[in-house]
Parts: sequence; structure tokens; C-alpha cells
Amino acid sequence: MKGKSILYRPIIAVTGSSGKTTTKEMIAAILKKRWKIFKSPQNRNAISATKRHAKLLRSVHRAVVLEYGMQYYGNIKRHCHYIRPNIGVITNIGRAHIGNFGGRIQGVAKAKSELIRYMKSTGTLWLNADDRHSKLLRTKGFRGRIMRIGIRNKADYRASQIHNANRGTTFRVKLGGTERRFYIPILGRHNIYNALFAIGISHRLGFAPQQIQNGLHTFEKQKRRLYVYSLRRGIRLIDDSYSANPDAVKAALDVLSAAGKKKKIAVLGSMLELGAYSVKGHKEIGRYAARKNITHVFAIGKNAPQIIAGAKEAGFPTQNLHSFVSRAQLHKALTQVIQPGTTILVKGSNQMGMNKIVAYLKQTYYKNGDS
Repeated sequence: MKGKSILYRPIIAVTGSSGKTTTKEMIAAILKKRWKIFKSPQNRNAISATKRHAKLLRSVHRAVVLEYGMQYYGNIKRHCHYIRPNIGVITNIGRAHIGNFGGRIQGVAKAKSELIRYMKSTGTLWLNADDRHSKLLRTKGFRGRIMRIGIRNKADYRASQIHNANRGTTFRVKLGGTERRFYIPILGRHNIYNALFAIGISHRLGFAPQQIQNGLHTFEKQKRRLYVYSLRRGIRLIDDSYSANPDAVKAALDVLSAAGKKKKIAVLGSMLELGAYSVKGHKEIGRYAARKNITHVFAIGKNAPQIIAGAKEAGFPTQNLHSFVSRAQLHKALTQVIQPGTTILVKGSNQMGMNKIVAYLKQTYYKNGDS
């Protein structure tokens, strides 16, 4: 690190099975309202990226906001070797990369716990009080402060009065004894958890409620992460094509279920890196879709039959379930079902090329401007 050191510089590292990039961007959107900061760009969260970032830090950076990706044991330890955080965030423990941990959620929690072990031991750790698998994290022996955010359970920063509003979400949080209203320009209850981490951290760093509200209001949505396009004939396209694991797909299906009043189509691709959990995970998604207010499921990829089987088992109308190997066949069938006012969700692992389905739909139902 070049230049003079700052007496106390927040070095914030965000990890977790989902929500890392959004949480990092929300924290950064608030902190940069007052400070010059360094943040890891886009979703560059590999160990090699953290090594590069370490060389870019300067004394002028009043805070550092980073995203730590993980695929195997030892990954987060190596991130911390290059840049050791004094504020750690673990958004949740889900089933991303679970195939690399013998299909066991305990393995994911153990690997994520490396952040607790290798961050500054007197720092502050932020956890999700509503995430049941976060209870598997190894917090014993951590000498720093543990803070929690939540909606359902008791937490240091807790959201209430949640409403969808103007292509985003509003909610209230008590700060210093006073309830404050917040707006985030993004859909999905899971994004409130991401925002709560940003609210809690910035509030503890001395940011005023209005600075926090303004930062979140101007937070830039990430493309391909629940990004909403308004197309011709009142058609809405929800592009969540960047990545997928069972927990993230459920969250996206929740958003689709709550959207609009007309036909709702889920276009789902295979979820990769689930290993031994793959069959069970894909069936689980199908069953979940069947319980939601969704009219059609289009599935593509090697695991599409499992998604369809799960939905069928849970009573989803068979005539509204469609499985494809070819993207061209899916495109053709999809355009035959889409009507004015339809809302379409596209979700799948990045390697599945789901963004090509998004591009096809945007081209077919093109309208100037988007959300």
C-alpha cells in the first residue's frame, strides 16, 4: 500500500453465496457520497483480482470496498492474505458451488468462515439473521464485534413496511431510534438484505441518514441481475441471466410471481457446479415454481428435464411446461406464447448463455429505452 496510512481506514470485504456484487455496489454508492473510495470493479472477485487491487490502493482512498469470490477451500484465506479486511460481510450461505464441497452446505459454510478467521480479529463481522445456514458459520473465537441485519428475526438493523414502488422497493429501518424510509431502484426482497448491510455499515461509519438514503437511491443496478426491460406491447423482460444457484433462482421466481397481473413466464437454464446436489436442486426449483403465481415454465439445458419433473410432481399444468435442448426451438415456442402484458424472467448459469435469449427477446419486441 503506497503513501501515508490513514489512522482508521474501513477495509470492507463482501462474500456470500449470492448478493456479493449488489451489496458491494450499494455500500460503495453510499460511501462515495462523502469519501474518495476504492472499490473492486464489476464482479471482479477472483484471487488474482484482489492481488491486483492491493497494488492499486493509495492513501487518498478513505475506504476500500471489495468482493471476495470463492469456489474452493482456501480461496478466502488467500484473498485476506493480499488485502486483510477489518469489516467482513457474509451475505448468506447458499448452494452456489456446492458441488465443490461434496454437495454439503456445511462445506460451503466452512469455506466462507475463512473470512471470519483471516480478517482483522478485532474488526466487525456482519451476518444475515434470517439466513438459517449462516448459523453454520464458525464465529467461535472471533474477538471482534458481530452485527446482524434482518427482516423476520431480531437484528441490529431490521427492515419493515416493505412495498414494491416505481420499479423498486421501499422499506423502513430504525436508525438511532428514528424510523427512516429507504428506496432502492431494484426489485426483490433479497435485495433488501443487501441494502441493510450497506445501511448498517455506513451508519456505523458515521454517515447521516440522508446520505445513506441518497446513496441507495442513486445505486446503479447491475446489468443481467434482475434488470427490467420494458418492451413493446406492454411486455416486461426481467434479465437475471448472470448466474444461478437454487437460492438465487427462488428469489428471482419470487420477483416474477409478484410482477404484473397477466401471463408470467419463467425461462430457466441449468444451474452448474451443483455436483451431487444437481438432480435434487433442479427438481426443487420446479416444485418451487409450481407454488408460485407463474403461468409457464420453459427450461433449457441438460438439467431441464429435472426442472420440469419437479414442477409436474407439484401439480404444475403439464401443457404449460416446456423442455428444450436447442435455443432456436425455445425461441420459436416462446414467441408463440407471449402476449401483450406478459412478464418474462430469464435465469440460468452464466455458461448457459441465457443472455442470448434476452438479446433475442429484446430484438423481437424492441422498444426505445429500458428501466
